Amino acid sequence: MTAGFEIVLDCRDLACGGFDFRFAIEVIPSPDMHVNIRDYRFVSATRGTDEALSLLISRTGNAVYVQMVHVSPPDGAGLKFVAQAPQFEGQNPPRQTAGTTGIAGPLISLGHVALNDLIFDTGAAALGAGPFATLQQLAAFLAENPGYRIALVGHTDNVGSLDDNISLSKRRAGAVRTRLIEKHGIDPARIDAEGNGYLAPVASNLTPEGRKANRRVEAILLPN
Repeated sequence: MTAGFEIVLDCRDLACGGFDFRFAIEVIPSPDMHVNIRDYRFVSATRGTDEALSLLISRTGNAVYVQMVHVSPPDGAGLKFVAQAPQFEGQNPPRQTAGTTGIAGPLISLGHVALNDLIFDTGAAALGAGPFATLQQLAAFLAENPGYRIALVGHTDNVGSLDDNISLSKRRAGAVRTRLIEKHGIDPARIDAEGNGYLAPVASNLTPEGRKANRRVEAILLPN
């Protein structure tokens, strides 16, 4: 490794330990950092006895997230903990207009955004009647940016089995997809729907507040 660093660990997703490893290391909370447990790489290295560096790189669709942790000597700059916003290649930058205010910012800068105003009954996949501001803004964003599409990803808390939660989260994402198609006229080919169950929490599932935050549907920006 350059600059005098020696690699301690260099591994990818499942080889690192997958889900268990991801939640055993320090990660900047979403939306600043997003880790796809099926596609990430972790590298750690040391230089001498008092300097260490780690890189966590993850890809979601065509978005790439990078987190660097640098621990320097006592007379250096101290601990640095930095996340890089996702990068898209080969696309014109998405546009943000007045009709997309509130959702376009994080969707453009981070590559994904949680649709926090959606309402589902407990344990059910049916989406409430709405209207929901985030869906109106998302539809406006897609209309203004025909070169992009989205993936809707459902997430749950950790109550119940993984299989049941993945199924529920995918059905909820599917309900949001249907609403965007039927009520907002979005081309079905521009919306995918997937479920991640409880595998990507944004908060601790040990509290009611944390479990509520983890029950969400996210929109991920993708190129056409």
